Amino acid sequence: MSGLRRSCRRQQRTLRALLVDDRFIEPPVCPVYGTPFAHDLGEGIVSAAALADPPPFRRARSASVYGDVARRLVHQLKYYDRPHLAEVMATAMHRAGQPLLSEMGLIVPVPLYRWRLWQRRFNQAATLAAGLSRLTGVQHDPLVLERVKATRRQVGLSAAQRADNVRGAFRVPDAMRARIARRDVLLVDDVYTSGATAKAAARALLRAGAAAVDVLTFARVVP
Repeated sequence: MSGLRRSCRRQQRTLRALLVDDRFIEPPVCPVYGTPFAHDLGEGIVSAAALADPPPFRRARSASVYGDVARRLVHQLKYYDRPHLAEVMATAMHRAGQPLLSEMGLIVPVPLYRWRLWQRRFNQAATLAAGLSRLTGVQHDPLVLERVKATRRQVGLSAAQRADNVRGAFRVPDAMRARIARRDVLLVDDVYTSGATAKAAARALLRAGAAAVDVLTFARVVP
């Protein structure tokens, strides 16, 4: 029990640090991309980005702006084998994704290519998806979507290069199509940067028969 209490206190301290040093993303936000608005522009008003570049997914939401604390959490989870941080991050995502999660039939993580998964030993997006599943009772399935192309790391690439890098990178295996047919799918990842990965993965899910795709990430880059 003492270990559980220590874990809860650690989660609370981390969330407080995130709230103080960075910030949770709160309404008003763009109803499509989930980017924060400085002022409430009224119901149904979308961002300029949503008008200029409508995404294949229906809605995207993120828990936090990608600042110093969020970046540290993501890197510690991804590269330094700190799986307990996934609980903290999933809790924040659960808070941010309530409007999405209430409608979902399945939670699907953005997959890693098999060699990168072998090197890293786990997929951070799948760990976050499992945490959300425990918090909500919505099923998750890390095998529905697969990455079939060994893409370059997106860090340092332009928006156009990111989109080209992940074009055709994802597919739903034939045996998994029945899992998503006519279902609303929640696509989960750690960080939303340009949206290239989320858009490519959403297109693959929609081509395979998903009714709609929403996106939920722990953090997002906000200009």
